Amino acid sequence: MACKVKGGDTSKLLPVISFLLGSTSTAAFVFLLAILDVNWRLSALASWNNGAQPALSDEMKAMAELTEVLRNASMDDKTVIMTSINRAYAAPGSLMDLFLESFRLGEDTEPLLKHVLIVAMDPGALERCLSVHRHCYLLRRPEGAIDYSDEKHFMTKDYLDMMWGRNLFQQTILQLGFNFLFTDIDIMWFRNPLRHIAITSDIAIANDYYNGDPESLRNRPNGGFLYVRAANRTVEFYRRWREARRWFPPGSNEQFILERTQAELSRAVGVRMQFLDTAHCGGFCQLSRDMGRVCTLHANCCTGLANKVHDLTNVLRDWRNYTAAPPEARRRGGFRWTKPGKCIR
Repeated sequence: MACKVKGGDTSKLLPVISFLLGSTSTAAFVFLLAILDVNWRLSALASWNNGAQPALSDEMKAMAELTEVLRNASMDDKTVIMTSINRAYAAPGSLMDLFLESFRLGEDTEPLLKHVLIVAMDPGALERCLSVHRHCYLLRRPEGAIDYSDEKHFMTKDYLDMMWGRNLFQQTILQLGFNFLFTDIDIMWFRNPLRHIAITSDIAIANDYYNGDPESLRNRPNGGFLYVRAANRTVEFYRRWREARRWFPPGSNEQFILERTQAELSRAVGVRMQFLDTAHCGGFCQLSRDMGRVCTLHANCCTGLANKVHDLTNVLRDWRNYTAAPPEARRRGGFRWTKPGKCIR
């Protein structure tokens, strides 16, 4: 179940909405989405225009658009595969092209593209997305907000703002009643990773380093690959996750705080976490040795857009060589990834 407005009376939100619509903060808009009743969908929005209520604002229309985009992209169980891009990542030959190409090269992954929603951080990214993909959504920001169109370097202020904003947007998706599998744009998809997510898991997350136990809260998670099931407890998990920022030094990112609070948060709200084996959902930090098992490969433990593009291009080349080999040779194994020389030195 998704969270609901207390008492189901959306008219009580009007003073809050009026305040938020005057705000210049990106977070204010996302918070507006987060507090709305999940059942207050397009039909309810339309009823506001019958003369008794004010006309729909641009922000409310954007929420309706988001709900419709999610509905169009979702699987039968209301799960959406979601990633985000800016203009730098969307440029021809950059990470978005590599990401989409991996689905086309993977084993039975191309059909999953119809469930991939690409969230554009700027109009330039949206334009490029619409030229190559079916489901694209522009995350609108008020005039004067931070420009996310250029590369944001790891752990800079703009980077941290973007990561925490992404975290809040993910909570919004849950409150709209949709499960999501968030994947960074620098993750290559070669097989369907959903097969390795337990039906009993509320949250399933990849790891930079996996200790061998999928239930161990001592794993080192990476929020770049994250499945979350829509429920009141997962929404509360997200709320407390952000609230925990106050206990850590300024400039801490969401992944750092999750690693240090995941045991406490999951126990407090009753969330069952699953930590995914890097043999299936791995990356450059702990590179999978068996191409016959790998589902996704992340350019983690790596900074710099050019470095990621270079090394992931080699990853796709290695995968092409593997899939082009005769079945007998593939069964024997022995295929290895090219060392990510730009990322790992």
